[in-house]
Amino acid sequence: MSAREERAVAAAPPSFRSGELSDPKLSAALRTLELTVRRKLDGVLHGDHLGLIPGPGSEPGEAREYQPGDDVRQMDWSVTARTTHPHVRQTVADRELETWLVVDLSASLDFGTAACEKRDLAIAAAAAITYLTSNGGNRVGAVVSTGATTTRMAARGGRVHAQAMLRRIATTPHAPDGVRGDLRGALEALRRPERRRGLVVVISDFLGPIDWERSLRALAGRHDVLGVEVLDPRDLELPDIGDVVLHDPESGRTREFSITPQLQADFARAAAAHRGDVVQALRRAGAPVLSLRTDRDWISDVVRFVQARKHSYGAALSQGSRR
Repeated sequence: MSAREERAVAAAPPSFRSGELSDPKLSAALRTLELTVRRKLDGVLHGDHLGLIPGPGSEPGEAREYQPGDDVRQMDWSVTARTTHPHVRQTVADRELETWLVVDLSASLDFGTAACEKRDLAIAAAAAITYLTSNGGNRVGAVVSTGATTTRMAARGGRVHAQAMLRRIATTPHAPDGVRGDLRGALEALRRPERRRGLVVVISDFLGPIDWERSLRALAGRHDVLGVEVLDPRDLELPDIGDVVLHDPESGRTREFSITPQLQADFARAAAAHRGDVVQALRRAGAPVLSLRTDRDWISDVVRFVQARKHSYGAALSQGSRR
């Protein structure tokens, strides 16, 4: 095992397979996850309110003259009409942040060939975001979808609520065989009724049709949005193992393949194309993408993502002030 693989195994989240953890073991696993997140990630963020996506909040601030690159959704039309020059309304960070998790736990996430299953990694990502955004009176809620069921958990503050919410996410029953995921339905469940402005974090492997883009863009018109992509190496490439029987739990189909160099190349090309389409769809909605993999140190990936966002946001602020 390489040093990189050893680090990924050491940083692997605990397994949350339904029925395998008794209540005391589940509590201990969530507590261990909380300590890991707080020890390694606390202090990385800008503060309690700017969170994982550093940027402005929703409370109105002063108006200033429009500069190329400004968000046209922030146009202040009354000032623009009065001065005959385009102006945008600046915003300041909310004193309290409301974060919503959209967690995809469809059957395609009940899979993993490295340090953990994708489902475990999705729960770990939900826990990390919860622990890092629930301080200072902030509220966090969740919409969890398996394709068969959609569960909504109201946004509240406090550690007791955070623990209870993560416990419900971790113990969500697995989808029956042959049931497809419904990420679009989960996003629509969050759209109505309309929520106060905040942060929406979508956690999924984003496999399957990209029929959720319109719903995500509608949410992005009101909220900051972050996409958390959960992947396994086998989502991207096939190993050279000869004959293999593959089962798709979301369609219920089973097929036998002989893995040849041509099939490996075709699969890798199709997987890369789909992943590129997913990233483009997220970016069109204004959502940065945090990629987590079952064969990597997911904590380090989160740290790198946050540091990169802080750097790019700071550079944008500096450029804006020079203008």
